[in-house]
Amino acid sequence: MTDLPKGYQLRHLVEVDSTNEEARRMAAAHETVPTWIVADRQTAGRGRRGRAWQSPIGNLMTTLYLPIGFDAVKAGQLAFVAGLALERTVSTFIGARAAVSLKWPNDVLVDGKKASGILLESAMRDSKIDWLAIGLGLNLAHHPEDTPYPATSLAAYMDTPPDNLAALEILSGVFDEILRQWRNGGFGPVLQAWRAVAHGLGGPIVARLENETFEGIFKDIDDKGALLLQTAKGDVQTIDAGDVFFPDRD
Repeated sequence: MTDLPKGYQLRHLVEVDSTNEEARRMAAAHETVPTWIVADRQTAGRGRRGRAWQSPIGNLMTTLYLPIGFDAVKAGQLAFVAGLALERTVSTFIGARAAVSLKWPNDVLVDGKKASGILLESAMRDSKIDWLAIGLGLNLAHHPEDTPYPATSLAAYMDTPPDNLAALEILSGVFDEILRQWRNGGFGPVLQAWRAVAHGLGGPIVARLENETFEGIFKDIDDKGALLLQTAKGDVQTIDAGDVFFPDRD
């Protein structure tokens, strides 16, 4: 039996189109209990920007359904809570066998290779977010080969990687702990912890936006979670959304 923090329920599905879609259906049914949805297999998993998310049996595909009203800014901060929770989950399992870091905005990297993804989806009502789905994917046993940058899984660093429910038990506990810190102390402590494990901070970076590309130095993450990139001319660009690459590492 999977042990979740107090106040959450578990919805374990053998197969689903996507755990985020299941959260959407729960919202449509006006379900009011925060729920960790986990599927052994997804038939239509997706990542950021509408990309397909490979979902083989053996990996963790889960969504935290939060039927709680948020303002949009605070909801966006939960992507950083989720990233930090995934980073600590991975570190719990592989320890010092590899370097674990966070690639802005929310990917866990193991020795510089992508091991996870996060997708937030929501619906608005009365100018506030009515419910939030935080989709998290973690490569436990498998990883894709045809990605724009290298990927990996926990299996590359462990004799026997955890199954999805064992990974969820660790993730849900860590997530709840960081969520409580965020609720009590605001975004500052979360961002400070995030910066401490940020991949490539202080080094060269390329940020690819929808219509333009910036190159420079990864200077910092501002108090709203945006990436600050200093160009060769000394200008500082504020990047709110985009794909980032590290030319000396990727």
